[in-house]
Amino acid sequence: MKILVTGSAGFLGTRLVRALLSNPPEFPSFTSIVAADTAPCPVDDHRVEPHVGSIVDSALLARLVTPDVGLVYHLAAVLSGQSEAEFDTGMRVNMDGTRALLEACRAPGVAPRFVFSSTVAVFGGDLPPVVPEDYVLQPQTTYGVGKVIAEQLVTEYSRRGYVDGVICRLATITVRPGKPNSALSSFVSGIIREPLAGIDTVCPVPLETPLWISSPDAVTANLVQAGRLAAGALGWRRALNLPGLSATAGEMLASLERIGGAAARSRVRVERDERVARAMCGWPAALDARRALSLGFVGDRSVDAIVEQYANTIGLRQ
Repeated sequence: MKILVTGSAGFLGTRLVRALLSNPPEFPSFTSIVAADTAPCPVDDHRVEPHVGSIVDSALLARLVTPDVGLVYHLAAVLSGQSEAEFDTGMRVNMDGTRALLEACRAPGVAPRFVFSSTVAVFGGDLPPVVPEDYVLQPQTTYGVGKVIAEQLVTEYSRRGYVDGVICRLATITVRPGKPNSALSSFVSGIIREPLAGIDTVCPVPLETPLWISSPDAVTANLVQAGRLAAGALGWRRALNLPGLSATAGEMLASLERIGGAAARSRVRVERDERVARAMCGWPAALDARRALSLGFVGDRSVDAIVEQYANTIGLRQ
């Protein structure tokens, strides 16, 4: 069996590819990973088949989705900030690209497991303190709209028996290494990552703004878990609120100070960015993830544990 990973050159895609390669017993018939993105997958392993191209290229998709692909991870997407700035690009990739990939999966007639990386941004408007899975979807960003439409497509293609869909609504992943990306939530990593590197940075939302966050380790483990769920485990309810932690920006900065020291905390100043604040304040403060937890998905212990996870990757020592 082959596993297809779209978005395999990105931060999360690369981690997922490595996790799948390191745990082949999870998928006994696994032979190789088909790694597709607009840039080459950086994982150097003979079991990785790299492909470079766009998810909207039907000819590429026909080469990627062969009858021996039994598991598809669809991570490729235009992020929230770019989707807001480039409406047509966001819709073409996030909506049309997902439909094209689903059609490619339909063609061989083998109904692969289809794990779709969705987002808390599918919710919006007046939200309860903890948002249930079946709460009305009222996204307030182009990114969220594209993901809602994609969720509905995955659900419909699953109902028709074309794929076996698992929709994973991910929390904001923090702390991401490297440089800021185009996500409106990029600062959630930046207010930890940059200060620990000795760089001044800005928190663009009020310190009391609640954020639904998850560590890279937890998100990667949960994507692997989505791929190995038993057939029929979700019934007709294909969308899962994945576990996360609810923390304010101020609580994250308090954790930064505990782990990185007062000097690190002093490198973060608050300067409200109305565009970012409006989007983040419209996203859920917390999701009801009890169904996911009952199915073996995992969460993080604490904000400190999330910050420590990143500090350990950069060799920080107090």
